[in-house]
Amino acid sequence: MERIKPEGTKVTISVWSVKDYARLHNLGEDEERRLRQLFGSFATASELRHNTRRRPKWR
Repeated sequence: MERIKPEGTKVTISVWSVKDYARLHNLGEDEERRLRQLFGSFATASELRHNTRRRPKWR
């Protein structure tokens, strides 16, 4: 995981590799490809979390 600190603020933003995020959260290749089309190789944790489609676990 990479972290970027914006200039002039004291807030740290977590930036993830889309590939690493997909591997850690057991996402399929299609979902990883879709996220890469949306964001490129890197995205913030919030962007990834809110744009991930997951199948229900009970099915």
